[in-house]
Amino acid sequence: MLNKTGKILKIMNEMYPDPKTDLHFSSPFELLIATILSAQTTDKQVNKVTERLFSKYSTPEDFANLTAEELEKEIKNCGLFRNKSKSIVETSKIIFRHHGGKVPNRMEELIKLPGVGRKTASVVLANAYNIPAFPVDTHVQRVSARLGLAGGKTPLVTEMELREIIPENLWNKAHHWLIAHGRSYCAARRPQCRECPLLHLCKAGRTNIL
Repeated sequence: MLNKTGKILKIMNEMYPDPKTDLHFSSPFELLIATILSAQTTDKQVNKVTERLFSKYSTPEDFANLTAEELEKEIKNCGLFRNKSKSIVETSKIIFRHHGGKVPNRMEELIKLPGVGRKTASVVLANAYNIPAFPVDTHVQRVSARLGLAGGKTPLVTEMELREIIPENLWNKAHHWLIAHGRSYCAARRPQCRECPLLHLCKAGRTNIL
């Protein structure tokens, strides 16, 4: 007999059967760059920028040879582009010079890179290397709290709570399910609780429609 978490995961699997990142990439390095760019920027906007960017530069060596000012011109349509430009150039230099041009596949190494926090590292591990990880963005934080899956006030606490109750072999899918649900039904403002297939399992949703 499934518990509440199991029931939620089963329904989400049926709702979102082919979960994957919306960011476009053809290598772990491209995904790393796209994920850094995605902070405070929509995936749709990042894809517009990287379509042009990756046609010019696609390897750590390519980016390591750029100045921050040169890269700024290429990514100016992304939020925080000046800080991101500096981080991307420095990270590319480290990957090229110290990692043989390959993006590390360990959390401990990834988070040492400029501009790479735990969420970005987890996105790369899960989506580029298929290594179990649980990236927590604003959608995951919000939806998991409303569903009662996690009560953490920070992404790190939420991540640890979700990893505790969700089987490791489902981490990579589950974080995509939560993101998809946040975009489809559980928006920050005006969530579509009445239409949500998870309403019967969601205390916040039932409270919201009363």
